Amino acid sequence: MTGTVYKSTGSWYTVKGSEGTFIECRIKGKFRMKGIKSTNPIAVGDHVDYELDESSDKITGTIHNIHERSNYIVRKSVNLSHQMHIIAANIDRVFLLVTINNPPTTFSFIDRFLVTAEAYGIEAVLVFNKIDTLDENSLDEQLYMQHVYQEIGYKCLRVSSTQMKGIEDLKQLMVGKVSMFSGHSGVGKSTLVNALEPSLHLKTTEISEQSKQGQHTTTFAEMYDLSFDARIIDTPGIKGFGMVNMEPSEISGYFPEFFKLQDQCKFNNCLHKEEPHCAVKKALENDEIAWSRYQTYLKILEGDDEHYRTDIYNDDRIASDETRKS
Repeated sequence: MTGTVYKSTGSWYTVKGSEGTFIECRIKGKFRMKGIKSTNPIAVGDHVDYELDESSDKITGTIHNIHERSNYIVRKSVNLSHQMHIIAANIDRVFLLVTINNPPTTFSFIDRFLVTAEAYGIEAVLVFNKIDTLDENSLDEQLYMQHVYQEIGYKCLRVSSTQMKGIEDLKQLMVGKVSMFSGHSGVGKSTLVNALEPSLHLKTTEISEQSKQGQHTTTFAEMYDLSFDARIIDTPGIKGFGMVNMEPSEISGYFPEFFKLQDQCKFNNCLHKEEPHCAVKKALENDEIAWSRYQTYLKILEGDDEHYRTDIYNDDRIASDETRKS
C-alpha cells in the first residue's frame, strides 16, 4: 500500500493512504542503518509504501519503503553537528513568515532560509505577517525589507490574519500545491492557517511580553488538507538556520543577485571576497546589492553559526530550556 506521511512524532508516522484513510505506522529498523545522516529518516510529505499489521487490537502499519523525494528542506541538527534534520519533503512552495517586532525577524535569518530553499530547489515566498500591528517606524522597516527581496526577485505578500488582509492572495498561491509555512515561534503560523481554514482550530498562544519571543504551539510538523484544493505543512518555530552540505564555491550560486553576476568576475572560482575585478563587489559598491545580503553571505562562507539556535523539534531531543537559554 502507498501513502503520504502527514505527521511525524519521531516514533510514529501518520500516513494517509490512497483511499483517504489515516493509519499510524512505524518504520523497520533497517531505515536507521542505511547511512542516512539525518535525525529523522522519514519526514512529513514523504511518499511511502507500508503494510498493515492487524495482529493487535488497533490496526497499525509498518513502513518498508520511502519513494525518491523530488526535494526536501533541512536544517542542521542541534546536538549532532554532522547530521541534518529534514523538516519536510516533496514541497511545491515554502512560505517564510516574517514579523518586524513581535518577534523580530532578521535579514540574516531570512537570507539563510532563502539560501536553503534555493539549494534544495524549492520556490520561496516571503509573507510579512501582522501588518496591522505596525507603527510608522516599523512600517518603514517592513517596506524596506520587502523592497530588498522584491528587487532580487522574491515574491512578497503583506498579510494580517486578524483582519483577513492578503488572505485571498495567499490562497491563490497555494491552490493545487503542497506548501510549507515556516518562521520563528510567534510569527503567527498557526493563526494564519486558522485564517485560511477556520475549521482546523489549531492551537495558538500569545507572544511573551518579557522576551518578545513566541511560545511553542506546534510541536511536530504536520500536513493538513485544505478546502480550496491545497495542502499545508505547519512546522514548529525555529530561531536560526545552520547551513548544511554546502561547499564554499557553490554558496554564491544560491544568492540569485550574485549568481547573475558571476560570469562577469575575472576568475571563474571567484568567492567575491578579496579577488580583483569582482563583479559582485563592484555591484556592492554601487549599491546594486544589499549590504545585509553580502554580510550574510560572508558569514555562511566562513561557517559562522555563532548565533545559530533552534526551537524544539521533538525528533532532535533538544536540551532543556535552561540549556537553550545559556
